[in-house]
Amino acid sequence: MFKVNENYLKLPGSYLFSTIGKKVNAYTAANPDKKIIRLGIGDVTQPLPAAVVEALHKAVDEMADASTFHGYAPDLGYEFLRNAIVENDFRARGCDIRADEIFVSDGAKSDSANIQEIFGLDNKIAVCDPVYPVYVDSNVMAGRTGSYDAASETWSEVIYMPCTAENGFVPELPEKTPDMIYLCFPNNPTGCTITKDQLQVWVDYANKVGAVIIFDAAYEAYIAQEDVPHSIYECDGARTCAIELRSFSKNAGFTGLRLAYTVVPGDLKAGDVALNGLWARRHGTKYNGAPYIVQRAGEAVYSKEGKQQIREMVGRYMKNAQYILEGLKGAGYEVYGGVNSPYVWMKTPDKMTSWEFFDYLLEKANVVGTPGSGFGPSGEHYFRLTAFGSYENTVEAVERIKGI
Repeated sequence: MFKVNENYLKLPGSYLFSTIGKKVNAYTAANPDKKIIRLGIGDVTQPLPAAVVEALHKAVDEMADASTFHGYAPDLGYEFLRNAIVENDFRARGCDIRADEIFVSDGAKSDSANIQEIFGLDNKIAVCDPVYPVYVDSNVMAGRTGSYDAASETWSEVIYMPCTAENGFVPELPEKTPDMIYLCFPNNPTGCTITKDQLQVWVDYANKVGAVIIFDAAYEAYIAQEDVPHSIYECDGARTCAIELRSFSKNAGFTGLRLAYTVVPGDLKAGDVALNGLWARRHGTKYNGAPYIVQRAGEAVYSKEGKQQIREMVGRYMKNAQYILEGLKGAGYEVYGGVNSPYVWMKTPDKMTSWEFFDYLLEKANVVGTPGSGFGPSGEHYFRLTAFGSYENTVEAVERIKGI
């Protein structure tokens, strides 16, 4: 008789955003006259930049002509896109990254879940708490996290690094030594970030103990402060200890197109084994590449017009973030983030749990956010709001919250 992967049975409940969706759908069905404003899931709402749309149209026309038709993409991605990535995202910032260290994919979420496949099951992982759920859940599925304690909402074999108001939502070096360290900055969900000097501490630590850092930089386009690094490769020694994940979703609105990339430097090794080769083998075996038309759209992101249009798009979202941050702060709420990130992390009022506040906000203000406890135990009594809605809806949502 066939057997299932029993690690899947260890996962508690459903995926966070699936639970939110079910709750909102049930409320909407019972209250069809209510206008729900969603500031929960971090999905963009602005249309694609004109430069991207133009590139898509041109690429579609190419696919309609036998002489310019494209089938399977190269394993790592087309050179035109990888070269554009290297020049604009790394060399322009003084980072030594080569095109053969770029692996183009269909999303940073899948990359962040899949990257653990090239590591042994006896590796100990360390995660920020609160944390993007995929980092932990994918390791649960692999069998790397031990047993789950429902009371503490923690896994026995996971090293948790609390990120709280007391430490400025910046993780401290763990007492136990990890093998794999997940870092996300600007952070999802807290919206906070770290300086280059603070990140350098982590790079030095990883090199010292022989750990690998999996650095999620999906929100780097929202960085406004000069001392905040856009890439971990701005730090000395990062090529020998770090993998970086990047996405086109939040900077260029590609959530519906799906495009991302992972950087695995050739200098990153486990003993004599280069991780670049392992990821290349996995990539070529399990993936046939992002579509040609989408990679052409990605190339347009780096054009002069594309860069300007993306700055404008990011600026609109950050205008929303500023309104949420200042509006709630003025109303007496304790809020964080919203400066280098499209996320605002707020303390729930009156010692409400995260889910109690979710239900309260949905019922009293018809506004949807994300319960902080869904991101880990240190997220309890916090709530995440996103700036990805329209400005009009953002203003209305804040005014509704202030009015309850």
